[in-house]
Amino acid sequence: MKNDLAFVFPGQGSQKIGMLSELAEHHPIVQTTFAEASEVLDYDLWALAQSGTQEQINLTERTQPLLLSASVAIWRLWMALGGPRPAQMAGHSLGEWSALVCAEVVDFADAVKIVRARGAAMQEAVPAGVGAMAAIIGLDDDSIKQACVAAEVDDDVVDAVNFNAPGQVVIAGTAAAVDRAVANCKAAGAKRALPLPVSAPFHTSLMRPAADSIAPLVADVTFSDPVIPVIHNVTASVEADGQRIKSLMLEQIYKPVPWVDCVVALEGRGALTLVECGPGRVLSGLIKRIAPDLCCYATDSVVTLNDSLVSV
Repeated sequence: MKNDLAFVFPGQGSQKIGMLSELAEHHPIVQTTFAEASEVLDYDLWALAQSGTQEQINLTERTQPLLLSASVAIWRLWMALGGPRPAQMAGHSLGEWSALVCAEVVDFADAVKIVRARGAAMQEAVPAGVGAMAAIIGLDDDSIKQACVAAEVDDDVVDAVNFNAPGQVVIAGTAAAVDRAVANCKAAGAKRALPLPVSAPFHTSLMRPAADSIAPLVADVTFSDPVIPVIHNVTASVEADGQRIKSLMLEQIYKPVPWVDCVVALEGRGALTLVECGPGRVLSGLIKRIAPDLCCYATDSVVTLNDSLVSV
């Protein structure tokens, strides 16, 4: 185990058609991992990833198994190629499930079942068009929180839900409240406010029915104590007890993701080098803004994976 090495796992937004195709050409373990997931899902997940439409892979209940499988495939490949085990891990939202599989908390097949149900439940919790999310760029956290409070009228809710990097926060809630909060943020000096192409207000109190929906499924799955510490989204800290992790993963659905705090926690626990284990480099970009002294490496192609293996 390399004490200054941490792995981070991306969440929704990192998916793209053709992801991991080059790695799969050279390493059969990639398609083998997707085949395991396909058996659980009863559809060909690899075919979806390679030849589906962007609209299809953006369906939340499909996006979540896709990204979980991609991250687990890269993790398995990393270990098969003799890569060092990290001393700790963290995942952004859905990515936390990838971390739990790689930390041997949850069996991969069980995690595939859960995230498919998680995605479906999150979409069903709020009818399409009722909820919205938007990224606020260039405004401090407190001003964004105040803008959200001022935008809540009657039963409309809006909260800051993803603290992704300094000056980059995602808000979510009912569509009308998000619109008002966006206007408030612009009035307070935000540089930009970008609507996100999602129809469900993830990580808000509106998602509590989704947590309730998958709670019986999670209860039936065995959660072991992690063999590698995982920084959890809800607390931005480590939890050693598998049973307690079950509760955290349900809470995570309707509570904010303090990603800045999670990265600070990794650094505080000794991380000097981070490997983004999954498609894309979304987290690496955020981490460079949160903790510029950390070295970040990618794994989504033959070249980047080999470079990472040599460098860390």
